[in-house]
Amino acid sequence: MAEAHQAVAFQFTVTPDGIDLRLSHEALKQIYLSGLHSWKKKFIRFKNGIITGVYPASPSSWLIVVVGVMSTMYAKIDPSLGIIAKINRTLDTTVQGCGHCMSSQTKNVVSGILFGTGLWVALIVTMRYSLKVLLSYHGWMFAQHGKMSRATKIWMSVVKIFSGRKPMLYSFQTSLPRLPVPAVKDTVNRYLESVKPLMKESDFKRMTVLAEDFAVSLGPKLQWYLKLKSWWATNYVSDWWEEYIYLRGRGPLMVNSNYYAMDLLYILPTQIQAARAGNAIHAILLYRRRLDREEIKPIFLLGSTVPLCSAQWERMFNTSRIPGEETDTIQHIRDSKHIAVFHKGRYFKVWLYHDGRLLTPREIEQQMQRILDDPSEPQPGEAKLAALTAGERVPWAKCRQAYFGRGKNKQSLDAVEKAAFFVTLDETEQGYRKEDPDASMDSYAKSLLHGRCFDRWFDKSFTFIVFKNGKIGMNAEHSWADAPIVAHLWEYVLATDSFQLGYAEDGHCKGDPNPNIPYPTRLQWDIPEECQEVIETSLNSANILANDVDFYSFPFHTFGKGLIKKCRTSPDAFVQLALQLAHYQDMGKFCLTYEASMTRLFREGRTETVRSCTTESCNFVLAMVDPTQTVEQRLKLFKIASEKHQHLYRLAMTGSGIDRHLFCLYVVSKYLAVDSPFLKEVLSEPWRLSTSQTPQQQVELFDLERNPEYVSSGGGFGPVADDGYGVSYILVGENLISFHISSKFSSPETDSHRFGKYLKQAMTDIISLFGSSANSRK
Repeated sequence: MAEAHQAVAFQFTVTPDGIDLRLSHEALKQIYLSGLHSWKKKFIRFKNGIITGVYPASPSSWLIVVVGVMSTMYAKIDPSLGIIAKINRTLDTTVQGCGHCMSSQTKNVVSGILFGTGLWVALIVTMRYSLKVLLSYHGWMFAQHGKMSRATKIWMSVVKIFSGRKPMLYSFQTSLPRLPVPAVKDTVNRYLESVKPLMKESDFKRMTVLAEDFAVSLGPKLQWYLKLKSWWATNYVSDWWEEYIYLRGRGPLMVNSNYYAMDLLYILPTQIQAARAGNAIHAILLYRRRLDREEIKPIFLLGSTVPLCSAQWERMFNTSRIPGEETDTIQHIRDSKHIAVFHKGRYFKVWLYHDGRLLTPREIEQQMQRILDDPSEPQPGEAKLAALTAGERVPWAKCRQAYFGRGKNKQSLDAVEKAAFFVTLDETEQGYRKEDPDASMDSYAKSLLHGRCFDRWFDKSFTFIVFKNGKIGMNAEHSWADAPIVAHLWEYVLATDSFQLGYAEDGHCKGDPNPNIPYPTRLQWDIPEECQEVIETSLNSANILANDVDFYSFPFHTFGKGLIKKCRTSPDAFVQLALQLAHYQDMGKFCLTYEASMTRLFREGRTETVRSCTTESCNFVLAMVDPTQTVEQRLKLFKIASEKHQHLYRLAMTGSGIDRHLFCLYVVSKYLAVDSPFLKEVLSEPWRLSTSQTPQQQVELFDLERNPEYVSSGGGFGPVADDGYGVSYILVGENLISFHISSKFSSPETDSHRFGKYLKQAMTDIISLFGSSANSRK
């Protein structure tokens, strides 16, 4: 069917003189419009490149500076302190040497323009360097909450002066400071402080000897090389982090690395699968258009004063991870005009433009419905092909090289890997159900995390999933960016779908179908039996991994950050201490805890670890389980632990964390082929409690006072350690916190639902301290 629609576009005959190609009027029109669209995008990129290149100045400011210089010249004032005269003489010599002549007035104009341009460039460089120096100051972050010093207020005013007006997404990139390299002794001391509550006294003494020896012997040598790298690299951590933590990992991406995002918790705007796909895909493409035009505003802290790095947005679309035997690579192309769609074991290519414009939601719905109605069967090996992306990387890399390097297999694989993104029209129904909330949310989470192991293309930057009942979600690959970047896209998609695009009364997308749009193209494969055997092997290993995931995803309604803030404490610190209390009650011991923080205050910054299990948090937890402790004593210890956690979080954000520095020192030691018992032991320590908060970044898109039911479910990830927990949470509005807890059934020590029960109790127990304290004062 699809081939028949494509065939009318062109005809060709083979003659003795060669191939006689005859294009139809419609085909010529589409080629012309496609070329026009490409040139328009190139022009926009060129224009944005100039605007970003001269920021914090503007292109028009060049004219102001040049006119100002020329005006002073005509007023017989030399603003250049003799530089213009020198340019004049140089022009005179150059022109005479070429055998030409130039009038005195022309030379003055040219000299004035050249000096004005040079002055303008010098001003831009000065403003950028000044802004970089200003943004290197982070004292404001350590100030007491709600109190701002006069010095900080003056600093904010100066930053705003140098920040320019109407910044685009990448405007601040060259003005962001570089991530500083902490002193080795500081990092070692912080490390020892972090592990002291987790080690026996004898083990801690042994580790102290190793650490102190490292700090005075091998450490300074490794630090010298790391400092050297920090001077020439944009970021001394990020390239190694991407390569060694993500791309060189040979285990499955599914569960171990990829993460997911959920739909709105309670709202289902339509139950028509194709319609929900139409609106959501169109919203994703609107976001991509804004990204291409750099119309997305940079993310700021401290109001609109301190910008965060935007580098991770660059590879959001048109990106795929390519497997290799030793290391993977990230393939990113400049533009893609199609998406790849999977349904019932078949792959389709869907063009996103028609008549030189983006398809409307109704037209995309029409294309999705055509795929849903397509009765064709999968080709041999096609149905479970994506299991290759779910299993071990080496078999997939060898298989790709052997069977997908030529012919129709290469063409079809290119269509998938070079698509804007990947779409799965899932055959199951998912989402929150009131009659069985726990089972429904657990099923929903597992479906987004791994599905059936062959219906998500885990190598794509993200797979957009539309379920049979209209619920949606996303599975994202981790190497190209961190969760807040995907969350920013996802917030926009959910808000645009709900509040901008909407649906007709019958549940379909607004607008009319367009019968002139060509049908989706069915991708063709020729997969030999040897390759099918590899697919089955990968699927079997992926199924074992997926079936071992124990998930508990639930909304916590008892209270939210609104009540926590009334207690004058950090919501994140509150949740982290609740996690520590829950873990101790679940396991009867403390463990090394990972909380993801960001370092995007610096150029190309990604993440840093906050070691949430501290001596202070352990003291608080022990007080909570000690019946002899009073409420006042527990509350005092809670505040001390909370302040300690906030201090560690701020240190991590400002480049004084522990783990990325030690990681890079370890990489340097490997390059130099020297062995460090200290670093080897540090990097082998397991994170048995790995946590992450999903931030809400565009709160203006959701008016929760008017629409309280439009709350997000957040997202989650798989367990990091075989005998540990992975916990993701999002604080939604003032009254809801959504939790996603993962572990493995194969571990006799863990149970996600049991941990969730302890977590709910810990949250309630901690908040009751504040109520009891208030009552006791009465």
